[in-house]
Amino acid sequence: MTPLEDRATGCVAGAAVGDALGGATEGWTPEQIVARYGGRVEGIVPPYNEDWRNARPIAPYHKGDGHITDDTLMTHALIRVYEKTGGHLDAYAMAEHLVPELMGERRWIPELEAEALPLQRIFLAEKWIVARLHYGHVDPREAGVGNIVNCGAAMYVAPVGIVNAADPDAAYAEAVDLAGAHQSSYGREAAGVMAAAVAEAMRPGATADSVVGACLRLAKDGTRAAIEAVCEAAAGLGHWDGSFEALRAAVRPYDTVADTYRDQGLGARRPSRVHSIEELPLALGFLVIAKGDYRETVLGGVNYGRDADSIASMGGAIAGALGGLSCVPPEWVEQVATASRTDLVAPGGAIARVARRVRAADLVRRRAHEAAFADLDRP
Repeated sequence: MTPLEDRATGCVAGAAVGDALGGATEGWTPEQIVARYGGRVEGIVPPYNEDWRNARPIAPYHKGDGHITDDTLMTHALIRVYEKTGGHLDAYAMAEHLVPELMGERRWIPELEAEALPLQRIFLAEKWIVARLHYGHVDPREAGVGNIVNCGAAMYVAPVGIVNAADPDAAYAEAVDLAGAHQSSYGREAAGVMAAAVAEAMRPGATADSVVGACLRLAKDGTRAAIEAVCEAAAGLGHWDGSFEALRAAVRPYDTVADTYRDQGLGARRPSRVHSIEELPLALGFLVIAKGDYRETVLGGVNYGRDADSIASMGGAIAGALGGLSCVPPEWVEQVATASRTDLVAPGGAIARVARRVRAADLVRRRAHEAAFADLDRP
């Protein structure tokens, strides 16, 4: 593979593996995770609740056992949209192409152990896309307004970073435009910054520190403040085990979700310029602690709990882009792919091919613009 293909497949497969490992621990505290599994989670584990079919609030989803969740379902759907369009995406592409992906074709849903429409699995914040764009006929550029503000757009936006590989500014701009059909406020901002993080991680010579630097340069308002606080705390920590209290303290002033994760106050998930989602700053924090190492970045998110699948998926996407496919433990890739009945590697190759085509078209446009401007500037 070329470095582009290697990093793209590392990113997409790395995100899926992190998602699957974190699914088992989603919603729980580090202490509850240790009590359930007899210690820290070091790989694929069974569901937190043995009677997962009936245990609330998780039922009817079969989380754990290597099953990918809606994070990966949405990521793969976005890659298929890129394959169909062959170019950059905006909010209108969300309406014209992603909505049919969600409601038009049955696919295997590991958590439901059945074929179903992706729409039947995704969370309410993602169902919003269909409600607003398909049924509400809302202007796609404004459709995200009114949705709960969460990590929903950031969790699947890594392909935008791959298409804009090595150009964080372009990735940020494209993701913010695209995510306007889904999210607003700091949820939309997080999507832009997450795409920028992946774009920087795709650059040859990139490091965990350069990824954080790109994020801080582009991030706005509470998102920037949260990333800065968490990564500053992370820089003084040697390992994710023992880091959770310090990282939670760093992100707490910016997070609207209570310490008791499922208790939602009146201010939770509402638009704000001073707040941030928790997931992206934590993913970057674990990346800093692990110095870019894939396994440790993901395990930090998995054992942190709370929105563990999204934290581990975002961290896995960035670390996978930094290290390429070989950095993602092959046994995890194989086990998750088998358990989820899903190819984790092919979508990365597909988005790499799209990125190559998009770059060629961008180059033609840039050269035409440079020639035109040169003509304008001649005396």
